[in-house]
Amino acid sequence: MKRFIQQRCVAALGAAVCTFAASVTVAAPRAAYGPYQFFGLAPAGTVPRASANAADGAPLAAGTVLSWAFANGECGEETWPGKVPGQAVADANVAGAATDYIISTGGEGGVFTCSSDAGMERFVSRYMSPRLVGFDFDVEAEQSLAQIDSLIKRVRYAQRKYPKLRYSFTVGTHAASDGSNHSLNKTGEAVLAALRRHGVRDFVLNLMVMDYGPASAQSCVMREGRCDMGASAIQAARNVERKYKVPLSQIALTPMIGVNDVVENVFTLEDAQATAQAVRRFGMAGLHFWSLDRDKPCSQPIAGADGNCSTMPGVPAAAYHRAMSISPDPVATQAAARGGASR
Repeated sequence: MKRFIQQRCVAALGAAVCTFAASVTVAAPRAAYGPYQFFGLAPAGTVPRASANAADGAPLAAGTVLSWAFANGECGEETWPGKVPGQAVADANVAGAATDYIISTGGEGGVFTCSSDAGMERFVSRYMSPRLVGFDFDVEAEQSLAQIDSLIKRVRYAQRKYPKLRYSFTVGTHAASDGSNHSLNKTGEAVLAALRRHGVRDFVLNLMVMDYGPASAQSCVMREGRCDMGASAIQAARNVERKYKVPLSQIALTPMIGVNDVVENVFTLEDAQATAQAVRRFGMAGLHFWSLDRDKPCSQPIAGADGNCSTMPGVPAAAYHRAMSISPDPVATQAAARGGASR
């Protein structure tokens, strides 16, 4: 996940994307819809607080699952951005949580490790409440194969003890449209192999459908010389389903809304609407986005991506959240689209 401190299935997504093959029957994990909130944006020296509100100040949509990002370090001794101890974050947020939540670990530049069952037990129990949906492990290039293997062994331990929780693994992906099904990178493949080796059941692969790089059929679905970010998001899921035999019911998507770090990759409000429609239609495991605090226009012109706004002039605050919630408000999203959905 980009830790940014600093059709449509109907027509444009095309028939190729809308004809998924049937997959192996599994016990589908709970579908989760909602943004990540980056706790690193909390004022220095304070304990971050989970938001009850969207970027426009209104309450988060009903059914929202908010992902708290990111815990790092060794499980049971983990810290949050600003080196805030895990227990301090739990004390400030768990009992009074206004929405269901996921505890997310890792992130770009972050390393979350777990070398013992006892540490995993401390980690899981610290955040336990009726609103806890599960845990998300964002595994990027910083973790070694040994660290990945050890972490997933402990996830299997947690799953045996807490089988009703959702265990997701956020990994980078491409969305090749050249017939190669190119999708997961080496780290993602290592995560998937370890999940299967250790017998983790009903896991969710959460694909980071963002930052594909310069537009090419080797990395995304092309439209008018650019990556079509909505079509590419679904293509990525389709590629993983085909190449790695992961059912769509175990695949979730996480786009970076607005302008990505690769500035030519722009996830518009139309992309959000198309992606949400496809995720619901195909019974996928959920739709998240990066991030809650970016879901608003910038207060002044900005070139490129920003950690506090979408760099999408004319798209009102919380428009992406409303479009990608579990029960989107069609009036609100249509009005937002008229206000400016493209770049």
